Amino acid sequence: MVMGFGHKKYKMIKEEIELRHLESLFGVHITPVTIKTEVNFQHEKLAGPHRHDHYLCFFLESGYVSGNVDFQNLEVQIPSLFLVLPGQVHEFNNAKEITGWVMAFDARFVDQNARMAIEQSFAKIALIKLDETETKWFANIFQLIHSAVNETNATNFHQPFIQTLISAFFYKTAINFQLQEDERIQAYSSRSIEIAKKYHQMVKENFLVLKKPGEYASKLSVTVSYLNDTVKSVTGFSSTWFIHHEIFREAQRLLFYTDKSVKEIAFQLGYEDYKYFIRLFSKTVGISPANFRKNNKNHDFNP
Repeated sequence: MVMGFGHKKYKMIKEEIELRHLESLFGVHITPVTIKTEVNFQHEKLAGPHRHDHYLCFFLESGYVSGNVDFQNLEVQIPSLFLVLPGQVHEFNNAKEITGWVMAFDARFVDQNARMAIEQSFAKIALIKLDETETKWFANIFQLIHSAVNETNATNFHQPFIQTLISAFFYKTAINFQLQEDERIQAYSSRSIEIAKKYHQMVKENFLVLKKPGEYASKLSVTVSYLNDTVKSVTGFSSTWFIHHEIFREAQRLLFYTDKSVKEIAFQLGYEDYKYFIRLFSKTVGISPANFRKNNKNHDFNP
């Protein structure tokens, strides 16, 4: 059976990109997925690009899923696990005969250090490939979480028990993700990696306010040239690229998913001179904001 996500032309909205909240008694919602499961992704609660204020996890034991996360095409091959982080705009387009689990859970369950291990990564999408042993481990933990959430005889220890299971899941996810990350950057010193990761996270959190590498270098207690050289050597991208990447990824989201004017978007992203914003967007993205919106108007995502 093919589980249809449906291709839909989305009308832009004036205000903000939709932010969806987790409605769950225990702060977690978990659902097993089988080939026989009928999932209607055209349902209003599932369809269309949106953000979450919580984590969304897909564990695939078989089948195929494709979609889009912050304008990055996503094609999930099995067996694997991937996380959609809070705030990431995403939608899914196609799935075939998938089995596994889907779980949404509140960010309060997540240890700060484990969260940073994933969110400070240079990878744009948190996708983890699994071997046979890891696949069995995750299948077991999802089953345990599902059983705990659906326990009918709850006690005072029920909530902390669920939270412990979610923590175990996330720690294991962070371990696997970190191992794969380390394989990609093992040629660099731990000091360089630490600085590059801290810089990357700081940019994510402050790009609306801090727009120059020197401002981040000061907070990291390093020189601008040292920061530039370190970030470039570890990631392959300049320190300025990371700032512009965050700014103009958000600009693309707003141009695509809302009908705010370019001037309104420029102001929202911290640019009082919207003409300068247009020039910078055009240089960074390779196309003007107006043409980006025009080219993607009524566009069907089909990665």
